[in-house]
Amino acid sequence: MNKGSPIVVAVSGFSSNVGKTTLVCDLLRQLPGWEAIKLTRGHYRSCGRDPAGCCVSDLIRDEPVIRSGREGNYAPGKDTGRFWDAGATNVHWVIVTDGQVEQGINEALARVKADGVVIEGNSFLEYVTVDLAVMCARAEGGKVKPSARHALRKTDLLYLSSLDSGDVVARKQFAAWRESLNIDLDFDGLPILTHADLHQFLARIYARQSVPRSIIRSEKCY
Repeated sequence: MNKGSPIVVAVSGFSSNVGKTTLVCDLLRQLPGWEAIKLTRGHYRSCGRDPAGCCVSDLIRDEPVIRSGREGNYAPGKDTGRFWDAGATNVHWVIVTDGQVEQGINEALARVKADGVVIEGNSFLEYVTVDLAVMCARAEGGKVKPSARHALRKTDLLYLSSLDSGDVVARKQFAAWRESLNIDLDFDGLPILTHADLHQFLARIYARQSVPRSIIRSEKCY
């Protein structure tokens, strides 16, 4: 049971499909007892994408909608369902408009009873001070959303996600993408990690939690 403010780890991303949910699940498997928050921004009209896949226009209300607990948000294959399957002790799904982000994320954090929580999303970093913030990117780079550019200012680590490449190849791919940019993105000084470096990420978390590193589980993350 958390006796004070929980350790807050933020997982943001350049855009959709850059491995944010996979990283959150990897962390939850290694952080027994932790909770998770999923932030989804929507608007009152349809987003124009596949309604069954992502649109939350029918869930938007005048106040933030927060669905906590397994009965409130578990769905096999969905992000929140994956968080539960990865071992989260509670999951909070925050559904908001742009103007409700601050209220929604703070209300969700007030519900957290564990020693720590992993939050997936970008825009909340404008309103919440976190203990550790990671930005996910594909090894080959790609599109960078405006919200990700803002989140980069508060990012502590850059995490490269790659489906097919190992650590060395992923770093080379990302370096080549950076050299090809004709826009200015502030990566200077950010440690760049891959899945092979996940233990370093966990060590930073445990350092903030004042827990001996020896309790980090030894099983492989998938």
